Amino acid sequence: MAGVLDSVNQRTQLVGQNRLELLLFNLGDAQLYGINVFKVKEVLQCPPLNEIPKRNPVIRGVAHIRGGTIPIMDLKQATGRAPLEDIQNCFVIITEYNRSTQGFLVKGVERIINMNWGDIHPPPRGAGRENYLTAVTDVDGKLVEIIDVEKVLAEVSPLPSDVSEKAIEEAQEEISVSKHILIADDSSIARKQIQKVVEALGVKTTVKKDGKEALEYLTHLVEDGKDPYKEILMVISDIEMPEMDGYTFTAEVRANPALKDLHIVLHTSLSGVFNEAMVKKVGANDFLAKFHPDELAKRVNDRMKELVGYVE
Repeated sequence: MAGVLDSVNQRTQLVGQNRLELLLFNLGDAQLYGINVFKVKEVLQCPPLNEIPKRNPVIRGVAHIRGGTIPIMDLKQATGRAPLEDIQNCFVIITEYNRSTQGFLVKGVERIINMNWGDIHPPPRGAGRENYLTAVTDVDGKLVEIIDVEKVLAEVSPLPSDVSEKAIEEAQEEISVSKHILIADDSSIARKQIQKVVEALGVKTTVKKDGKEALEYLTHLVEDGKDPYKEILMVISDIEMPEMDGYTFTAEVRANPALKDLHIVLHTSLSGVFNEAMVKKVGANDFLAKFHPDELAKRVNDRMKELVGYVE
């Protein structure tokens, strides 16, 4: 256990081609769960928690860690089950999502494994629309479930999702009615958030659940004799996705002569200098950390202005 806890910070710096590292944990039963190590800042024994008034029941309290005050969310309770018990003997996974830091209370931390995104798959169709999974995988013959943390955060502490009137006014009508935006994201909540922003600007959307689906869609456009550059205003893609991540998707698009000129924005809850360097390496046009409606709207409006030769 100590080895796992001590190595998390160092291992977040590892880079792979269409690869990820999962920190495996449990919520008090035999089921294993995984979280991308790139989102993990620290793992520690649950510290003393302080109550906060009128808190969401999922937030078990706040902890003072490294000079900051961090909300601690019970991940078992957040996914619709009974709260974790004996929390002083539980662990907290400190993470950074969507420019905020929070801790997730879990029963136990197992180990870190290195995997290929191709071995990470969407949840089974029979799981239903309201499940809390973005993906599943197999580790040593055991099913590992990857929780849709963005869905959890949106339910516990919703972010503003409305676009300002100014952003809507700046949308270029001649572009918005003739082109659409391709969205690739494995989180149902993230897809809805992006769609709401884009459609508020009067632009239609096509939505795919991962990079593989998005690439297949683009390839089919070409096979049907269509020019993707004339059809698509831009692509907004997550980075973390089952089957094919956003980095690999972008690299595949740039390697295809019929697709290479598409405008790609990588839009992700991952943050840090590492991602900006990878964006340049794979050839994406831009990088945007989730989730700020007006910042996303500005990227869309800037692209529309670029295509109509708009000059401020």
